[in-house]
Amino acid sequence: MSAETTQDRAGFAAVIGAPNAGKSTLTNALVGEKVSIVTQKVQTTRFPVRGVALLDRAQIILVDTPGVFEPRRKLDRAMVKAAWNGAHDADIIVHVIDAAARIADAKGEASGAQRRCVEDDDRVIEGLKANKQTALLVLNKIDLIRRDDLFAITQVLNETGVYSHIFMVSAQTGDGVPDLKKVLADAMPEGHWLYPEDQVADVPQRVLAAEITREKVYLRLHEELPYMSTVETESWKPLKDGSVRIEQRIFVERDSQKPIVLGKKGATIKKIGELARADMEDAFGRRVHLFLQVQVQTGWAENRNRYSAMGLEFDV
Repeated sequence: MSAETTQDRAGFAAVIGAPNAGKSTLTNALVGEKVSIVTQKVQTTRFPVRGVALLDRAQIILVDTPGVFEPRRKLDRAMVKAAWNGAHDADIIVHVIDAAARIADAKGEASGAQRRCVEDDDRVIEGLKANKQTALLVLNKIDLIRRDDLFAITQVLNETGVYSHIFMVSAQTGDGVPDLKKVLADAMPEGHWLYPEDQVADVPQRVLAAEITREKVYLRLHEELPYMSTVETESWKPLKDGSVRIEQRIFVERDSQKPIVLGKKGATIKKIGELARADMEDAFGRRVHLFLQVQVQTGWAENRNRYSAMGLEFDV
């Protein structure tokens, strides 16, 4: 495929919404490969991750943004600002809503987490109105709900006036994703492609490696370990046999959290390492030798350098 003709298209689509609405799962589904981590924890995505999706002659740069929610800490504020910056700079905005949460709220059956999700949806809607922006509405997780319930909330959301199109999608199963991808491809402006045809993400490998391990930490310890933990890749050394040696450090905030990550006789961190290594080998196409350490560092989220590494603004 040539990138030298004016028939080619390339542009940016910002994927925004409440934490845990399914933005990262949808981004991965549109790209066709895993480029953004997915866990049960809210606010997993901390900085905009760019996934590159292709359809016909169009290249869609999907910016998977941090969730829009009520910020309480500096890191929260930086994440929310990054989400809106991504929306401001994009050619098109995709607002992902957890349809199951919305329906449960409408019926008065929502859990606390679902109510917060709806409140965050409304923050996005008000933000779009304030910025005089329109978006594609993606009602996600339709595999979990009845169609007649879905149409009821569709009408309410359509009356907000901020949506140009509405899609009913299950990012998990792929239902409805091709139709959304076609509309996104058609919306991209004409122009040369921004990335090589075989590139699926614009994330440095060291950062992606850290994100993969952070995902495994969250998946393994989502009940025991608080949200305030992070992972850094401290060393990346290619070896003569084509493999790579990766050394990473998992930061937690309190002494009591370190043994949780390590587990009995080191069993937990060993399992985290095994799962992360397998994903890295798949992502990087080479053998990975992964070495993990755990360090207590109170207030790591107040470190300016860590914000820069994540592409976030510190002074917010």
